[in-house]
Amino acid sequence: MKTITKQQSKDIKLIGKFVEVYCAGKHRGAERTPFALPAGVGERNLCPECASFLGYAVTRRLKCPLEAEKPSCKHCRTHCYAKPQLAKVKEIMAYSGRKLMMRGRLDYIWHYFF
Repeated sequence: MKTITKQQSKDIKLIGKFVEVYCAGKHRGAERTPFALPAGVGERNLCPECASFLGYAVTRRLKCPLEAEKPSCKHCRTHCYAKPQLAKVKEIMAYSGRKLMMRGRLDYIWHYFF
């Protein structure tokens, strides 16, 4: 198994948290199952639709060709996501970013605006 870098681990934890908040808010009635993040980064409880998206996002993050100089995804010159998933991640980030800031997670302001 390929080891992941500290930055990859941080990014995967972040997208996992955002998807979990989105899933809890938008898919309240759906049955959730544990989704294990790679390399012991953690576990999230997600519906099948969100688990599928998170699996895609994690795979794309691990295969990012710009690892050495990785900017934030919205400032990246090469988008890893296909158009439908790019629209989905924007929706997830907008929804979850606001929710997390309202809960007092002010450290996510940096990711929300930059």
